[in-house]
Amino acid sequence: MATVKFYGEESVPLEMHKVRIVQKLNLLPIDQRLKAISEAGNNTFLLQNADVFLDMLTDSGVNAMSDQQLAAMMVADDAYAGSATYTRLADKLRDIFGMDYFLPTHQGRACEHILAKVLVQPGTVVAMNYHFTTTKAHITLQGGVVEELVADSGLEVTSALPFKGDMDIAKLEAVIKKYGPDKVAFVRVESGTNLIGGQPVSLKNLTELRKVCSQYGILYVLDASLLADNLYFNKIREESCKNLSIREITRKVADLFDIIYFSARKLGCARGGGICIRDKELYFKMRGLVPLYEGFLTYGGMSVREMEALTVGLEETMDEDMISQGPQFIACMVNDLDKRGIPVITPPGGLGCHLDAKRFVDHIPQSQYPAGALASALYLVSGIRGMERGTLSEQREPDGREIFANMELVRLALPRRVFTLSQVKYAVDRIAWLHENRRLIGGLEFIDEPPILRFFYGLLKPVSDWQEKLVAKFRADFGDSL
Repeated sequence: MATVKFYGEESVPLEMHKVRIVQKLNLLPIDQRLKAISEAGNNTFLLQNADVFLDMLTDSGVNAMSDQQLAAMMVADDAYAGSATYTRLADKLRDIFGMDYFLPTHQGRACEHILAKVLVQPGTVVAMNYHFTTTKAHITLQGGVVEELVADSGLEVTSALPFKGDMDIAKLEAVIKKYGPDKVAFVRVESGTNLIGGQPVSLKNLTELRKVCSQYGILYVLDASLLADNLYFNKIREESCKNLSIREITRKVADLFDIIYFSARKLGCARGGGICIRDKELYFKMRGLVPLYEGFLTYGGMSVREMEALTVGLEETMDEDMISQGPQFIACMVNDLDKRGIPVITPPGGLGCHLDAKRFVDHIPQSQYPAGALASALYLVSGIRGMERGTLSEQREPDGREIFANMELVRLALPRRVFTLSQVKYAVDRIAWLHENRRLIGGLEFIDEPPILRFFYGLLKPVSDWQEKLVAKFRADFGDSL
């Protein structure tokens, strides 16, 4: 990884790439932003992209592709069966992860669907460091139970701990004892952990978990969607990895697991996904579900052009200069906000900058969805689209009781190689202003609440006229400025 020191200047992340294709952005006036967020039911997922200035909703499927990825798309073999494109992708995954069997899917949640169908039965449990929304939904739909076993320190919002995504070994042992090894469908590690701030997992913890799984004969599964960021943190934060290449760290991680699945919308900067499997018998159990639900075994719902781009993107993930850019920009944004006294998750993780809505708008009860309200307010004053990762992203109990999330976060994703430093600084400026005026922000309530994955398309309204008051304060301070 390139190490560049600035002489007599502010030290900032230095991009090891240049921009060759650009896309025009549009920043609406604040009154039009108020209209847009109201029509979207205060759900940032339902905003029209034309109404968004900086789209920090997600890093899924919106990362910038390299020139080599774009070039590779031109040589795709579009044969329905026996495609050379599939062979190139399977060979690349075998080279990187060392697993003989590969099943392509259209994206990460399709992998979760297949894994749950094959491995989860009613009454079984899946132990994991922390859940992801779709992962949990697929497991519970199959009658399984999710046990979240992240170490208690992982839920501390402000911390200097380098690997807050680590699973608590003692908690895992207790779950195995409680249910019995035969009832543990598999142990899943998300590397890194999406819903608690993109926090990474240490190689040391992964190795310890492998020993427990081997002892009890339990399948060990890695969600590698955010692996690129995690590899960077392993390299810079873990002593045992500092003299290893990214490729060497990757293989040390991969060799621990029985199954690795991923969303290529994150890992590899393309659009698709896949399951890598070590055991032939397990591969045969899953294989039939790919043509049933996804597509034939050599494309699995992916475009062959995206598969070619993914093959190149996976190789580029082994480049420290490529995978370091995202975490460095995130750290720049997090550290700037933290210095201003604005509540964020620390230390900086992967995926994006995470605002801590519990502290940012501590006057809003969790029953009024503080993270959702903060995401709505941020769009209103800046045109920035973030994502609620809190109670809105949970699901009610069957009896209608609300499940309050451990954390109330607004995730401001920084897709890889997409935003400039000036855009990051604009985001910091508007967040700082919003923090000074945070008492004007009020809560939200549902007007249309879907029963499954409600955060994707549920509609909400403000509990008061707080949005109009926030607009008035913005105009008083910024005048005609957008």
